[in-house]
Amino acid sequence: MSRTASILRTVGRAANVVGGLASAYFMLIRPWHLKWGATDAETTGTLPGDEFVPEPRLDATHAISIHAPVDQVWPWIAQIGQGRGGFYSYEWIENAIGADIHNTDRILPEFQNPQVGDQLPLAQNGFGMPIAIVELGRTLVAHGDTRADPEAIPGMKPGDFLNVVWGWHLSPIDAHTTRLVERWRADWNPNVRNWAFMRLFLEPGAFLMSRRMLLGIQQRAESRARSGSDQPALAQQ
Repeated sequence: MSRTASILRTVGRAANVVGGLASAYFMLIRPWHLKWGATDAETTGTLPGDEFVPEPRLDATHAISIHAPVDQVWPWIAQIGQGRGGFYSYEWIENAIGADIHNTDRILPEFQNPQVGDQLPLAQNGFGMPIAIVELGRTLVAHGDTRADPEAIPGMKPGDFLNVVWGWHLSPIDAHTTRLVERWRADWNPNVRNWAFMRLFLEPGAFLMSRRMLLGIQQRAESRARSGSDQPALAQQ
């Protein structure tokens, strides 16, 4: 009995630790990373594309101030995507899952005119989301809903769906400073498997990559603004 009691006590302590960590994440860390860098007004304000996912189960808004004018930030947004400019984030993570992402440190003229209906490539082999909104120099929004395109995500089970909108929004603070707000919203059919995947994997993983992306855009735009030229913005990361 003493051995059994010892095992039960150990299991109980482990459960308490796990429960405490889970509580800390959901009460402290998750609210912080869902609105990293964003003001309350930016977090609660309406942005173009919100209408595509009107009742999101996940709503994340991130933001950063960039010491460069809007017209020197927009080119990095315009060319975002796999096989284009990349996502300015952690290549090694993206490529570990086979996305084949290669970040650029240059403005690519051939990708500076995104249009509604173009595919925003997220990974190789044509996987991506259609561009739904473009306001040149200010806004780029992609939207995908597997209910309209059941083959958009291979391997989804019958009855499952995923509706996602991802957007980048620029506004001038002054003639030399830009505010970049990135928002993504998602809805899906609720079940335990989806809840666990979205909350425990997708949410923190997406934040990790989005934060690095915003910092990558900031570094590139500020370096180019300082140099006043089209030379490489910074070394590959």
